[in-house]
Amino acid sequence: MTWSAEDNEHVGLCVEFPSLSWLAPTPAEALAGIQRVVQECLEDMHKTGETPPMPLADRAYSGKFMVRVPPETHRALAMQAAEQGVSMNRLISARLAE
Repeated sequence: MTWSAEDNEHVGLCVEFPSLSWLAPTPAEALAGIQRVVQECLEDMHKTGETPPMPLADRAYSGKFMVRVPPETHRALAMQAAEQGVSMNRLISARLAE
């Protein structure tokens, strides 16, 4: 759910179906609307033999990703990790978890 100032309504969205949305005056109505639209889309895909996208929650993740930061940020993080006696990975993981 998100708010659309342009439409002055709540917007229901589904990450797996970025072309679908539903506008409604309340978050609950927007959620119900997008759920209905996604269900109809899945039914159409089933009828035409299309494979629906895999839900994000069901995808496997490695736990690794690369982030580029300015050298000054890298230096500051390395110094903080050393001062705390932890690896940069542990320091950054803890910060992301916050």
